[in-house]
Amino acid sequence: MIKGTKIYSIITFKCPCCHEGDFFISHPYNFKFTGDIYENCSVCGKKYMLEPGFYQGAMYVAYGLGVVLFVSIFASCSLFFPSMGVWTQISIFSLLIIFLGPLLFSLSKIIYANIFMKFDPNAKSNFLKSKK
Repeated sequence: MIKGTKIYSIITFKCPCCHEGDFFISHPYNFKFTGDIYENCSVCGKKYMLEPGFYQGAMYVAYGLGVVLFVSIFASCSLFFPSMGVWTQISIFSLLIIFLGPLLFSLSKIIYANIFMKFDPNAKSNFLKSKK
């Protein structure tokens, strides 16, 4: 995983702009703060909320992640366990969506942010210069 790629920012939950500051206030499974993001990056000062309601668009990403999860479970069960019933597959999907829900919610936000924010290798130094 190379710093400077969007995948790096998504997997490490780091700032989409500098890839150093934390994006989320806490871990996705800390239910008190699930999905809560910082107002600004602590390293480069990038404002995470580009406009009011910006992260409502992340629900489309979350929908896509849910579809990918469902299709992969359905395909895996059909391929490896052809005699498995449909209700068993639905039960497996339901359990996984419950347990992976906070992670998918957080992933949808960081993916959505990475769509609209670009990596800037000089973001940290530019921020430090502007503070002087």
